Amino acid sequence: MAAPAQADRLLLDGEALRRTVTRIAHEIVERNPELDRVALVGIHTRGVPVAHRLRRLIEEFSGREVALGTLDITFHRDDLHVRGGGAPLHPQPVVRATRLDFPLEGMTCVLCDDVLYTGRTIRAAIDALFDYGRPSRVQLAVLVDRGHRELPIRPDYVGKNLPTSPDERVQVQLVEVDEVDRVLLVPATKAR
Repeated sequence: MAAPAQADRLLLDGEALRRTVTRIAHEIVERNPELDRVALVGIHTRGVPVAHRLRRLIEEFSGREVALGTLDITFHRDDLHVRGGGAPLHPQPVVRATRLDFPLEGMTCVLCDDVLYTGRTIRAAIDALFDYGRPSRVQLAVLVDRGHRELPIRPDYVGKNLPTSPDERVQVQLVEVDEVDRVLLVPATKAR
């Protein structure tokens, strides 16, 4: 994988990212004494590997395996533009599998994502989650909180608070998806 371009700024390297995920895992264990009632739910795309990493670390620290699920929020987004017969004006959404192989009732579901920005993704995730059941509590774990909230959503577990300007983007890259672990600050014109 190529090194970041000159305009990109490295915020976290692989080791810093590993320490961040480790700290979040410790916090989840500390705040949830009944780990048998905890489920990590990764939001596609990069929230899924975050949830897998947290699950592995929680098991290392506590000796207990927590439930794990994945959540697709595509049809719960408020910015979705689906083609209506003509040529698409916007990129078409990619629908991925939702897997929640455990009953939600009575569970503390920790939604896992890479970057918290406006809060709209998390709102969509909560809507999608409640389509499958009603957990006792919903918590939020994110690697990066970049600010600029449009909705009253606040994470329970934050890896790093990284204030940004609206013309910048935080790009989390994870080895499971991007073949490298790092967090970059990139100009909005370069962001995917």
